[in-house]
Amino acid sequence: MAAELPDPATVEELFEGNPLGVEVCRRVEALLDAVGPFEVRVSRSQVGFRAGRGFAYVWSPERWLDHPDARVVLSLAMGHEHESPRFKEVVHPSKGVWMHHLEVHSLDDLDDEVAGWLRTAYDERG
Repeated sequence: MAAELPDPATVEELFEGNPLGVEVCRRVEALLDAVGPFEVRVSRSQVGFRAGRGFAYVWSPERWLDHPDARVVLSLAMGHEHESPRFKEVVHPSKGVWMHHLEVHSLDDLDDEVAGWLRTAYDERG
């Protein structure tokens, strides 16, 4: 039986070997500083940004997919479907929640439009 890896305690541990993941988390934090209070939670699979409940998540598709198109994804939970060709996928996992998955290839992808989506996700967190 294989030994289970310990849960990562930091963003750096979760994204070990994937510096873009760390950079994306730090940029998301900086963008959210202008929005309102939030907390950051690191789990085995993602970094969650929460204010009462989760509204944004940064994760590595390499953990789940054999040949992902990106090394980092920003997922935003919003109260309505937001249409944009920039989203890789939009799913409706539960009533009142649409998850919008944005592939991040560089920090340039985290522009003013994404800052607006982060604000919307924060405001609509329920």
